[in-house]
Amino acid sequence: MIRLPRAALSPVTVAKLGDYTEEIRQQATEQARKAKAKDLWANRRQVRPALATALAQMAPGHERCMYCGDGQGTDIDHFEPKSRTPLRTFDWLNHLLACSYCNSNQKRNQFPTSLEGTHLLVDPTAEDPLDHLRLVLPLGTYRPLTDRGRACIEVFGLNTRAVLVKGRRDAYATARHSIELWRIAMDKGQRTKATEIVRVAWNRPLVDVLVAMFHQSGHPSADALFVGEAEVLTLLRDPELRTAFLPPG
Repeated sequence: MIRLPRAALSPVTVAKLGDYTEEIRQQATEQARKAKAKDLWANRRQVRPALATALAQMAPGHERCMYCGDGQGTDIDHFEPKSRTPLRTFDWLNHLLACSYCNSNQKRNQFPTSLEGTHLLVDPTAEDPLDHLRLVLPLGTYRPLTDRGRACIEVFGLNTRAVLVKGRRDAYATARHSIELWRIAMDKGQRTKATEIVRVAWNRPLVDVLVAMFHQSGHPSADALFVGEAEVLTLLRDPELRTAFLPPG
């Protein structure tokens, strides 16, 4: 999971979402609100294209899942399930792009909360998942930094889905090659090629690996995190490379 900026919707779409929410609000009971929300969402043709387009633009890589970062994002997921809070069914801030596996097999209607009642899952469009999760790069597994990070690992099966773990290990090797090739291209004056290397690196699945590499290279314990990979760490700390790969700010 990586931090993702949320796109803005058109005024027309925002107004339509508001109309739907008001229809739900007008129902007399919570059960009626849930039924109305379910019915309206099943017939959301007027807003689905706009929502899907905006979410696809926000998603990592080529429309990858905002939870696992690997599968194609095909589903509009309600971060807080509509069965729990029907009034958030058409809340744009409650919509994320998920692959069908994360949405239907892993998360489903799960929404764990703390003893105080606050939600434990991390919304990558509202906060930085790196505050709650650390990727152990050579292993391809996540280590929780907080209870919320632990909840994400469990709900989305980030460490138990073998295809994800193996994919992250391969993505780590590929990302290392990308930064090495970028340095070679720049040293040869091949700036167009270097730019293409950066573009492709960010458009691969499991781009959370590349994000973790840059993030961990600045950690006080970076030498330990990249033990045996001093050359990779030196490249990740190269100001010119960081400027090329990372967005301003």
